[in-house]
Amino acid sequence: MKTSRRRFLQYGAATLPAGRLFGASAPLFEEISPAKSGIRFVHQNALSEKRYLPESLGPGCAFLDFDNDGWLDIYLVNSGPCDFWTPSQPVRNALYRNNRDGTFTDVTERAGVPGGNFGMGVAVGDYNNDGFPDLFLTGYGRTILYRNNGDGTFTDVTKQSGLLVEGWTTGAVWFDYDNDGRLDLFVGSYVDYGKGEHYSCGNNKLGRNFYCVPRLFKPTASLLFHNNGDGTFTETGSKTDIGSSLGKALGVVATDVNNDGLTDLFVANDTSPNCLFLNRGGGRWEEAALAAGVGFSSDGRPRSGMGVDSASLRGDGWQDLFVANIDQEKFSLYKNQHDETFQDIAFDEGIAQATRLLSGWGLKFFDYDNDGEVDLILANGHPDDMVESYSPGVKYREPLLLFHQEKGRLRDVSSLAGPAFRQSYTARGLAVGDIANEGRLDLLIANNGGAPVLLKNRSGEGNHWLGLKLRGTLCNRDAIGARVTWSAGGVQRSRLKTGGGSYLSSHDPREILGLGRAEKADWLEVKWPGPDGKTERFAGLPSGRYSVITQK
Repeated sequence: MKTSRRRFLQYGAATLPAGRLFGASAPLFEEISPAKSGIRFVHQNALSEKRYLPESLGPGCAFLDFDNDGWLDIYLVNSGPCDFWTPSQPVRNALYRNNRDGTFTDVTERAGVPGGNFGMGVAVGDYNNDGFPDLFLTGYGRTILYRNNGDGTFTDVTKQSGLLVEGWTTGAVWFDYDNDGRLDLFVGSYVDYGKGEHYSCGNNKLGRNFYCVPRLFKPTASLLFHNNGDGTFTETGSKTDIGSSLGKALGVVATDVNNDGLTDLFVANDTSPNCLFLNRGGGRWEEAALAAGVGFSSDGRPRSGMGVDSASLRGDGWQDLFVANIDQEKFSLYKNQHDETFQDIAFDEGIAQATRLLSGWGLKFFDYDNDGEVDLILANGHPDDMVESYSPGVKYREPLLLFHQEKGRLRDVSSLAGPAFRQSYTARGLAVGDIANEGRLDLLIANNGGAPVLLKNRSGEGNHWLGLKLRGTLCNRDAIGARVTWSAGGVQRSRLKTGGGSYLSSHDPREILGLGRAEKADWLEVKWPGPDGKTERFAGLPSGRYSVITQK
């Protein structure tokens, strides 16, 4: 390992923009209205009197830089025609290009990415290593793969790629499970819900149909696709624990829970046990959720897992896990015990108490104020629009929750976060990303049957940051699986670049390293994923900017 002396490509703000440090009177997040942003999208959930189950789940969303201009764009998933719904008006997804001035322009038609299924989620990844992010869309009915042509347009290559999956797919994530330098794809499958499985659930207190509890439906097998390197994929999960572990998958995150350099998968299952697929190498997978203590509740019951994420909460280099559930079940924060087991510390952190009456979907570990510590955002909303008529204290529209890490504990600071945190939503997907290249992570929330919410981060005044865009050459281009370690003001921290996380959504692929009050990083190391696990050390990286670091 040696210190690199290469020149860096840099972009972004040269000085820290105005904002507010945690605890100040001004809001931490400011909602950007459609009139200001230009985002006029409204999700259609096909709400009907018969209450078909896909209506209740709703959309993911994504931040991505589809045209490689250094500015984050937005992709929003919508529903569409299916076997139980024929829209009276055209319904499509939306791609919004960042105009670099706080506004966005709808370029969906020109780009050729309207969707066409009853959409669920979006997974962004550069599967052919050409430097341009591609789009994989899940949904009820079929999947869609859009290959980025590099000229502002995409081509639907679903059939020829081998990624046409029928049925009901939900969470998906790009990651390189065999470290061959190419992104593979995990596709989560929900329940068996075809034309013959449209159960009618009725006779509630209102005398109307309501959404059936998912436990009534049969679980299904998720899929794992290996990237063949020629634009095609081969399903390899069916002969492993991934194929034999039937579930009702929703959120998924690709992470490394045992620090062996192989990327594992944590999958939230709805009314069935969660799955922790440990990557044992050589194409072997071990489903270890029960042994690890993350499959069931503390009393041994499966819960309604929806959103998930992974991060080293205390910065010890070991990946902790989070899963959000439905009301009365409480959410779980699993601390990594360094031996492939976890301890649920949600009660100790106040998470369980704060979420008892909530249903969680989109969520993310992130450092919103650049103090170097990991914080947490939760987006909530009940799946049943009639829940208030039969469940006291539970609401259909629910508030966002923001937790700030202070002295090794998570503190609920939602009351300080701004007016948007005093509103209630039918929130589903959530993505984080820096839309103005200011070094602060903004929030995008996709609502079921409504307009998305874009929140500008105004926190962190006085704290410094260092932005990274990692570019793999020997490993996958997105450098998923890379470990970044840095020192600022004598304090050392470490972060793993995970894949996916949240609920059916994708995030800014760049890394923002919070330096706190330190004006610059003392040093930085990148351990690239791959068989050799080569580590490169850097010094003199400028703060207040993004640096593009290319693997040697």
